[in-house]
Amino acid sequence: MEQTPETAAGGTGLEAYALGGRERTRLGGRAAEAARRLAGEGVVAVALTWVDVSGITRAKTVPVERLELAAAWGVGMSPVFDVFLLDDSIVSGRYIGGPAGDLRLHPVLERLVPMAALPGWAHAPALRYAQDGTPHPLDARAVLRRETDRLAAGGWSVKAAFEVEWAVSRGGGDDFAPACKGPAYGMTRVTELAGYLRDVLGALQRTGVTVVQLHPEYAAGQYEVSVAAEAPLGAADTTVLVRETIRAVSIEHGLAASFSPKVEAGSVGNGGHVHLSLWREDTGDGPANAMAGGSGPCGMTAAGEAFAAGILRRLPALLAVGAPAVASYLRLVPSHWASAFACWGLENREAALRFVTGAEGERATAANLEVKCLDAAANPYLLLAALLAAGRDGLGAGLRLPEPVDADPADLPEEERSARGIVPLPASLDEAVAAFEADGVLRDALGEAVADTVATVRRGEIALFDGATPEHIAAVTRWRH
Repeated sequence: MEQTPETAAGGTGLEAYALGGRERTRLGGRAAEAARRLAGEGVVAVALTWVDVSGITRAKTVPVERLELAAAWGVGMSPVFDVFLLDDSIVSGRYIGGPAGDLRLHPVLERLVPMAALPGWAHAPALRYAQDGTPHPLDARAVLRRETDRLAAGGWSVKAAFEVEWAVSRGGGDDFAPACKGPAYGMTRVTELAGYLRDVLGALQRTGVTVVQLHPEYAAGQYEVSVAAEAPLGAADTTVLVRETIRAVSIEHGLAASFSPKVEAGSVGNGGHVHLSLWREDTGDGPANAMAGGSGPCGMTAAGEAFAAGILRRLPALLAVGAPAVASYLRLVPSHWASAFACWGLENREAALRFVTGAEGERATAANLEVKCLDAAANPYLLLAALLAAGRDGLGAGLRLPEPVDADPADLPEEERSARGIVPLPASLDEAVAAFEADGVLRDALGEAVADTVATVRRGEIALFDGATPEHIAAVTRWRH
């Protein structure tokens, strides 16, 4: 449903986004036009995707000629998917669980695109509604929309982008066999898989994704793609589309792509860093980046500093959403560029918050905050909603940042870290969940149903891997996200 002025002004609950009869008619008409266009381009089916609490992208598909009906009345699905664990076993929470009930998936038509990597297919993220047209309280996209509306009510917006890291394996087995042998960041890795990388870039371009850069990464067979920043809802939609495009191109080349936070127990894992910039909307000269042009640390305005400080304050609790797998904590260790300490620094890649100014001359548009302690096991919609809520709380409280850290925090004497308030982030998912459950700001922002379900799923996966070796955890997680 498109936002109305009333929902933008309110933003107090998901009820503001309910579907009514006229809206269903309008959506059906738009979908009918889109279906005719897609059919003319050879598209025969549309994948409707949502991301569950365990971070896995799930899907239902409809023939293109059924798109009009799906847009107006939805596609049936069980709410139990919200309590699936990463191995597809099922737990039950206070709000979700069991076989009873029905939800309706509705495609987001503004994000409906043919998938260049899957000829004959189109993709649309889905919103989930109850049968009466009210949004499902676990619909992560609606939760993120609510949070962007809350910021907008104060005159603020955010631009966001996810970095996507993945490791490429040869063969169809469960083991990982690096698809290239070149050195970390080496041109050799580009040369070895030049055709594959060309096809990844081409498919993303033809799907409408603006790629900023692609490069080989540190771990064996590992690459990273960065995309242009956009509004939070679009950024989350885009990262799902990017990953599914990479997955499809990999399969076409006889390869397999892993986005897991820990592909192999003895190697560095895949991060899922998030870039954020806060913008003031009600200035006379157009939107202004609060992360630049101010008198605060590294040129931040007071609002930009407060937004960053709000995120820094809540990092331990945020990890239950942003580093949500047991395998995440095999990756999140000191001195591995995984950013295992709660601190910030200017261009410090070992700080959990890396402040990026951009080059001289572009800082008014480029300055942003990179949250580095996160990975791709996260549901991107819930993660952005939680990050925005933490930043919004910082804005409301006028928080200030501590002094920046310009070294690897692990190399600082423990006494100095203690004196400067540089604390280790949770070393296990259990610690992160405990911090999350104790955090009233995040629970209030996400809603009690989301908060309870997040904690329930996390504890289910903790029990799933109780006593498991790092090798077993990595093996089970490797191909799931």
